[in-house]
Amino acid sequence: MNTRVESALNEQIKKEASSSQFYLAMASWAEGNGLNGTAKFMYTHSDEERFHMLKLIKFVNERGGTALIPAIEQPPVDFKNLKNVFELLLKHEISVTESINDLVDICLQEKDYTTHNFVQWYVSEQLEEEALARTILDKIKLIGNDNGGLYLFDRDLEASIIQANTSNQMNGGN
Repeated sequence: MNTRVESALNEQIKKEASSSQFYLAMASWAEGNGLNGTAKFMYTHSDEERFHMLKLIKFVNERGGTALIPAIEQPPVDFKNLKNVFELLLKHEISVTESINDLVDICLQEKDYTTHNFVQWYVSEQLEEEALARTILDKIKLIGNDNGGLYLFDRDLEASIIQANTSNQMNGGN
């Protein structure tokens, strides 16, 4: 495996691991604040980010490289409010998209078309992640300071996670 590509993939492994922990911290905060739907959403996304990390690890190892399991920084413990959580989530997803785009660029520079092809899954995934974060943030902005609206939003978010999980199970998983 090209050493520059391997290094970039290992950086992405670290970013995915950090993402998983970041969403786990958000889930814990939400759960502690009675936002069970948001907590379930964040727990699910934490698991997805871990899956993304594992997929990268396996790819690096299968290509003859050495996947490095990273030490990661402590994520935040407290957040201002639900809007702040999703603002940070969107900002984080945008930074992950930039990282994926940098990885694509390195693959093209190094003419590693196999890795380039593999990374296209992450490019598509990031489009979905950013769109979802923007949609949720738009809904939270519409709610404003309406606690009833916040309650309904959180309940709807929980229902959407349950529905998505049921649909995934019926379709054989990820």
